[in-house]
Amino acid sequence: MATRKPWAVLRWWSLAGIGALLLAFVMIPRGAVAQENALRQALRHGLRSSQFRTPAGIKRAMPRISSGTLSAGLSVLEQENGEERAFQDEREEAADAASGADAGVIGLDNDALGCNKRTNGNDVRVNQDCGFRRQAEEIIKVNPTNSKNLIAGQNDSRIGYNKCGFYYSFDGGKTWGDGIPPAFQRINDPQGGVNSIAGDEGTGHTYDAGSDPALAFDSQGNAFFSCVLFDVATNASGLYVTRSPAVAGGSFYNNIPPTGATYMVVEDNSAVYFHDKNFITADSFPNSKFRDNVYVTWTLFKSNCGDDQASFCSSTIYFSKSTDHAKTWSKPQEISGSNPEVCFFGNFFDPSSDEHACNNDQGSDPIVLPDGKIAVIFNNANTPEGNPNGQQLAVVSADGGETWSKPSKVGDDIFSPAPLCDFGRGPEQCIPGAFIRTNDFPRIAVDKANGNLYAVWQDYRFGEYDIILSRSTDAGKTWKESTKPVNPSKNRDHYFPAIDVGKSGKVAVSYYRTERIANENTTPEDGFTPGRDPGVQELKSDYFLAGGKNLSTPFAHVRVAHSFAPPDGVQAGFNGDYSGLVAIGDKAIPIWSDTRNKAITDQGVVHDEDVFIEVLDIPGN
Repeated sequence: MATRKPWAVLRWWSLAGIGALLLAFVMIPRGAVAQENALRQALRHGLRSSQFRTPAGIKRAMPRISSGTLSAGLSVLEQENGEERAFQDEREEAADAASGADAGVIGLDNDALGCNKRTNGNDVRVNQDCGFRRQAEEIIKVNPTNSKNLIAGQNDSRIGYNKCGFYYSFDGGKTWGDGIPPAFQRINDPQGGVNSIAGDEGTGHTYDAGSDPALAFDSQGNAFFSCVLFDVATNASGLYVTRSPAVAGGSFYNNIPPTGATYMVVEDNSAVYFHDKNFITADSFPNSKFRDNVYVTWTLFKSNCGDDQASFCSSTIYFSKSTDHAKTWSKPQEISGSNPEVCFFGNFFDPSSDEHACNNDQGSDPIVLPDGKIAVIFNNANTPEGNPNGQQLAVVSADGGETWSKPSKVGDDIFSPAPLCDFGRGPEQCIPGAFIRTNDFPRIAVDKANGNLYAVWQDYRFGEYDIILSRSTDAGKTWKESTKPVNPSKNRDHYFPAIDVGKSGKVAVSYYRTERIANENTTPEDGFTPGRDPGVQELKSDYFLAGGKNLSTPFAHVRVAHSFAPPDGVQAGFNGDYSGLVAIGDKAIPIWSDTRNKAITDQGVVHDEDVFIEVLDIPGN
């Protein structure tokens, strides 16, 4: 296939936009020199349709910046009437974390703090704050040395712009404490040759915001917390992973120094590179030769390839590992690779790339197998000519992340004719009834008894959002999809799945479900809009847990959270990029956010977004 010319990309760009995986990039005019990274271009110039037409007239989708990152950045600009704010001398400082290793000094107990009883159901409210700022985008893990010790994470807006926050429980989730990780005194300080892609000088300023909480436990009970950091008024972005010592159980995390490389996986101040959408995992298997290694994957957005290039160049999956409990990290490496059997158009936006590079990626999720292998799945848009949809891919490492396999196909990601909504920035993939942004990022789990891998994601192959399941019985080399959705219900939109595997091999999958609006499969040219299109931001949602064996879908399911209203006011349009689930024996603990709690006046919202859990038997036989 001949390399595309930059001017041709502009000519093929489609303004109709009827797909998913939206990326907020503008096209830079020929000859212009861009000075902004991917996030700043998205925020300051607004969204254009993220689809383009190939020479054969096929509409193709591009990856997008994660909703949490975009939402956090937008909150900054919206409060400044769309203008970049000037830097102030005063910068918020997070309190340093304690570093003692003595449980008596730490003073842990099971009592929850704050307004934990603010709920109108039997579910446990996990966030303990008494305010009415948004908490959303949840993840949960269990300590392998103590099943009563749970940790959780969420996007948290309680101290201003979106940040990451953490929770911890020592009684199986009955009561919780929470906090903000000690990262917001961090000054952008890239370490060239160590953890920087571009090697540019840092800004010398602290970060504005954070997003995409990620968690893991190792075999000794050390907990790890990760989050991306970024600025809106500069090109600074980075990713950290910090540790909570085993004695602390996730009740605090080690301080991230203002400068230097300690606990910082990657960091840049570059108009070319932007770091987004991380997940982490740790090798918690006692018999693995890589026991207690910690691994992180994320998306590296590359833009501004040159004066005659489109703004978007690529979005690839990167990897780093730590062998000293997250204190130091290996040099970041790209792992999404290339494969002529599954990836095409790799040089469409960046002629310097390989034609079969799998380089339009987003939403990676890593997992460790019992023998120490690492599997990473991610969403990809490098599908063949004639296919307007995306796909889910997997790569595997058998040597602790030193080398990686070629990408293999996990399954199709069919999103046409998925609906798009107008959140004031152009059409974006959405759930119209709830009026929230959504995505098709995959999630992965492992059966610890036999090493079988399971992946889930949402797609639109059945004319509505449904949860698709795929399984690998050969450590991620090959995969087989289920023929029917996980969800047994129809005529609803099912989305943001989470997955884990119980002790007996039961597969647990949790997900949101929302009523569908009339004519949902026919998106208006400018996207569905509240107040104009009936049903948009008017329909109820709930949350479900499903369970079953192997690929015998649909699974049995139970409703976990009953009907709740769409997010409104300053919280409208966003309920995170994912929800969470952990299996303990054959019980499951899903974690999700909903709007059951009403706010008092003058809070900017009618319904507040809070985080909840429930402990349930995994459904099915």
